[in-house]
Amino acid sequence: MEMKLTIKRVPTVLSNYQEEGGGGCGRNCLGDCCLPASKLPLYAFKADPKKPAQDDELPTEFFLNSLLLAQWEDRVARGLFRYDVTACETKVIPGELGFVAQLNEGRHLKKRPTEFRVDRVLQPFDSAKFNFTKVGQEEVLFRFEKGGGDSSYFLENAPSTEGDHAPSVVAINVSPIEYGHVLLIPRVLDRLPQQIDPESFLLALHMAAEAASPYFRLGYNSLGAFATINHLHFQHTTCQYLFLLRRRLPRRSPLPSVR
Repeated sequence: MEMKLTIKRVPTVLSNYQEEGGGGCGRNCLGDCCLPASKLPLYAFKADPKKPAQDDELPTEFFLNSLLLAQWEDRVARGLFRYDVTACETKVIPGELGFVAQLNEGRHLKKRPTEFRVDRVLQPFDSAKFNFTKVGQEEVLFRFEKGGGDSSYFLENAPSTEGDHAPSVVAINVSPIEYGHVLLIPRVLDRLPQQIDPESFLLALHMAAEAASPYFRLGYNSLGAFATINHLHFQHTTCQYLFLLRRRLPRRSPLPSVR
């Protein structure tokens, strides 16, 4: 008797605005109506992470601890998350591989209809469906852009103008799977579909380089691989457990050259 493998799709909510029907003007969102005039914080990373630190360089731990995690905890205090992920039971399964198991009941408490076909990995962007331009700016931690010098820097208020290119932003995932779970959304106003490309992947690698921690995780999943929004984004988390690959590395791998 032939056995068929089936995958049960359980859509998750990444933003508190995802279950609302509207969006746009009047909500301080990430769309063309609000973002160009915003003053979101800006983290500008240096082009080459391998260059020696300059005298005015930010401390190595600034990006991950003082900025990203501090802002993430601020959103926790504001009550923007759907549940407390730190209360989820997590354990390492005994064995050589060291799989990490988590009981996260809150992530799937509210189900919603799937908004796209699951049998096609590549689908065009559809502005009528939920996308990250409809996210409220209170869910955004900061803009993440390439700087013009050899040092990374941070600006608490960085005015945007209509002449600026589409900014890349870091926002919380309101249904987190781990402490510090955020989304990196490249060039949010360009409305790119969930399709990885070299430019966006390099941006995500820059973010990992700025974090400079073996516990910082970078993830990407496509349509058909449980991505729930067809708007280009990466997942970043901070996990206290080292995965098998990291544990077996003889030494820390050098960062690739950045052109």
